[in-house]
Amino acid sequence: MSTIKDRLNALNTQLAADRLTGFVVPLTDEHMSEYVGGYAQRLAWLTGFEGSAGSAAVLGARAAIFTDGRYTIQVREQVPGDVFEYRDVPQTSAAQWLADHAGPGDRIGYDAWLHTRGWVDATTRLLAARGAELVAVTANPIDRVWAGRPAPSTAKLSVHLDEHAGRTAADKRAEVAAFLAARHADAAIITALDSIAWLLNIRGTDVSRTPVALAFAIVHADASVDLFTAPEKITADVRAHIGDAVRPQPRAAFEPALAALAGKTVVVDPASAVAAIFAALTAAGATLIEARDPTVLPRAIKNPVEIAGTIAAHRRDGAALTRFLHWFDGEAVKGELTELSAAAKLQQFREQTNVLEDLSFDTISGAGPNAALPHYRVSEASNRAITRDSIYLVDSGGQYRDGTTDVTRTMVVGTPSAEMRDRFTRVLKGHIALARAVFPAGTRGVQLDAFARQHLWAAGLDYNHGTGHGVGSFLSVHEGPQRIAAAWSSQPGNDEILQAGMILSNEPGYYKSGEYGIRVENLVLVEERQIPGAEKPMLGFRDLTLAPIDRNLIDASLLDAAERDWLNAYHARVLAEIGPQLDDAGQAWLAAATAPV
Repeated sequence: MSTIKDRLNALNTQLAADRLTGFVVPLTDEHMSEYVGGYAQRLAWLTGFEGSAGSAAVLGARAAIFTDGRYTIQVREQVPGDVFEYRDVPQTSAAQWLADHAGPGDRIGYDAWLHTRGWVDATTRLLAARGAELVAVTANPIDRVWAGRPAPSTAKLSVHLDEHAGRTAADKRAEVAAFLAARHADAAIITALDSIAWLLNIRGTDVSRTPVALAFAIVHADASVDLFTAPEKITADVRAHIGDAVRPQPRAAFEPALAALAGKTVVVDPASAVAAIFAALTAAGATLIEARDPTVLPRAIKNPVEIAGTIAAHRRDGAALTRFLHWFDGEAVKGELTELSAAAKLQQFREQTNVLEDLSFDTISGAGPNAALPHYRVSEASNRAITRDSIYLVDSGGQYRDGTTDVTRTMVVGTPSAEMRDRFTRVLKGHIALARAVFPAGTRGVQLDAFARQHLWAAGLDYNHGTGHGVGSFLSVHEGPQRIAAAWSSQPGNDEILQAGMILSNEPGYYKSGEYGIRVENLVLVEERQIPGAEKPMLGFRDLTLAPIDRNLIDASLLDAAERDWLNAYHARVLAEIGPQLDDAGQAWLAAATAPV
């Protein structure tokens, strides 16, 4: 197998043949996806980095990798520092690094199918100031030197039944058509994979852990759709489901279809449509309306059927997780468990529901210092034993036809230190503060983030990731547009108004590098709050996740009366809703695990 240095050398040889002096490597695909298929894992191939967010820049003999605070430790463990410089985002970026190091006459390549037009425009200006040029490549140079690169998936599509979707695809297409009519537009380009899956009530298995299919779509003003995907993906059931108003075409027909929109008025989302799409439409002479993908907000605001489904999924998933926690409590003290064996056992409990479609992401199973890596992914090389008097963190979730789950629990094996209990309780207090928050309609996620951090801040502590992300309905575990994060966060969504029906995570944490990590995560539903005498509409959160929180890590003296009441009420609900799904031994264990503090 070639080394990382060999791969970088091969890329530089190809760049020289293409008359380029540099290249930018993002971690995304032509749909601007967060999670991508194996064929699009170019950053991992080139650098060895296996995180879910990052980029790299190559400039001759010099190269750098760019990651945010979630991956500060992981990137240094996976990427050789003698080959790639480590750079932190948002303090810098691949574009800025290139602008700082490029010289007059340098030609920096980029793949126009992997970047937004906004990125291209901004980077072009940065490089031009140094006399360098940003050049769109006709073929990605990494693809030309990547021996054994996987092919895009051709797995079959499946129908997402109305009993789970809550709305027919025809109804959704009509809503998009109305959106176009209001803007006097002829068509909308839909590129995000979860948007296409939601719009047409279809699902796929082309991306690990996310039930979507590789496709593009053009929605027309008459509510018809051109669906561009591999023909072999369309089964007879899917063909019957989508009906005559949806016209399947090969993916290769997408670019010609863009050219055929000459003279038309077309809606394009600058956040999810890549630069190549804008270039093709502009070259065709189409009139462009830049607007958010019209499926994004209706997808985020779950309908009553989706809400009922996700409640059912969380009860089922909570029982599986609780069985794992019971099992873990008895097994971990024996000293024989590892991160991998614990994760495999948790997956087994979820599989025993007999309705698990997939995990919703690769389980984060971290023991001791590995728990201090917020987005750690265990491998055979990194696998640690779970030892006594240490912390074990497991962040996991399941994909079910009726809902997507995501939950983190932190447990102690043996006796925690006073510091561990203090930090855990501060994280829990922040979790409770956000869970109990009541806020007026029109509130944005950024306005709520401090609820979760305040007790850590009081001790001079913090965590370097967002507090809450949106979650789909048998779709992506990270779904926009809503988000709860600090104002300094580089992620979009902070300014999105929270609306009833949205699902988010509530996941404050604390991480002590080289020692341990803590996170307490539930999914919550935004719902209306009826307050006597209220002068404006108010909202709050309903906990969807149901699983016990480790009482052994709680310093009860740090909880005030309201926090105790919340914790005891939450645990009483866990016992009432999860207990009946367990056997006698499980019920007895859960009763003890949820006893009042």
